[in-house]
Amino acid sequence: MESVKSTGAHKWEFAPRFRRDGFGWKSDLPIKRIKEALTEIRQMARKEPVLAAEGAILLLEKLSPSLGHVDSSSGAIGSAVNRTIETLVPIITKAEVTLAIRRRWLDRLWQAIQEDAMPYIEYLGDFWGELCVLPELASAWADQLLPMVQSIWSPSATGHGYCKGTTACLSALHAANRHEELLALIEQAPFKWWHDRRWGVKALLAMGKKSDALSYVEASRGRNQPDEVISQAGEEILLSSGLRDEAYCRYALQANQGTTNLNTFRAIAKKYPDKAAADILRDLVASQPGAEGKWFAAAKDAGLYSVAIDLVTRSPTDPRTLIRAAKEFAKKEPPFAVAAGLAALRWIFAGHGYDITDTEILDAYQAAIAAASFAGIENHQINKDVRKLLDTHPASWRYMHNVLAQFLEAP
Repeated sequence: MESVKSTGAHKWEFAPRFRRDGFGWKSDLPIKRIKEALTEIRQMARKEPVLAAEGAILLLEKLSPSLGHVDSSSGAIGSAVNRTIETLVPIITKAEVTLAIRRRWLDRLWQAIQEDAMPYIEYLGDFWGELCVLPELASAWADQLLPMVQSIWSPSATGHGYCKGTTACLSALHAANRHEELLALIEQAPFKWWHDRRWGVKALLAMGKKSDALSYVEASRGRNQPDEVISQAGEEILLSSGLRDEAYCRYALQANQGTTNLNTFRAIAKKYPDKAAADILRDLVASQPGAEGKWFAAAKDAGLYSVAIDLVTRSPTDPRTLIRAAKEFAKKEPPFAVAAGLAALRWIFAGHGYDITDTEILDAYQAAIAAASFAGIENHQINKDVRKLLDTHPASWRYMHNVLAQFLEAP
């Protein structure tokens, strides 16, 4: 094992950039500085891993004090710090040092957590057992933190049952393989909170009790609990047991929610390649009755063009999405593109779409006309369909007719 060089022996370029309250309210600059610091530390890790670990600890010590004035409302700086922690923890744990040095590192990090006023680095508690590296060191930290957690979780305690050492204690108990004790401690918690109970799942899995772990996951549901995250835990247990069909039926739709419906579909299709895309899409559509049109992009992505058009006739879809599809598929799938262009006009006429412009109305019409030429459909047929759409939306008739007047032929 190597003995560590003192922090002062190496002049880190990032260090003076992280002065207490040294940043303004905008998050762009501190995020840039964090990325620069990570680059410097990673480069050092290639040649001197112990010194890199020292740099990682120094950065973690400086982060929260330096960010005191930064506006965190967007979540950007918080996400950047969490990614930083995930990057730095392996650098610290992989460094081979004496037990005495490891203890000093943990003491410094613990002090940083105690001084984390905002807080920014509380996520570090999730990795406390890993940072201990040795089970005996994790056990020692568990012994140190246990009385504090037991005190705030006592039936006679006042307050909300939280302290900065709670997660670190649970993590240390897990790393020390004190699983029964960990489960017993969680049962003392005054509230059923997934943030704590996830450690109970970890403990049961470490004990080889997958069935009990799955029951524990389901028992963790309740008001204000993250059902999507809980479902992810249940899905992971079943998948690791080879129970793919059960995992899909019970958890897939809720556990793989993306930022868009298309992302959700893709995530499930990737995780369950044995499932037909049409079946996945059918289940997703059924899970959101009345919002069928919002799955248009997913159906298109899967090459289910007739399904996509059926969906867009049942409920609204963003006209801009439909216009893009009409343009993109004019040559590849002309009948689909024609239907998409007409559907765009239909929903525009019905008042859907945010701040739709005259140009976008014309784009939808011209996309349908362009696709029709590849589908062998005459322009007058498209014009006839457009007039029918106009007639079914009398409130929009005059304005929309005027926009398209130069193109629409007389009946």
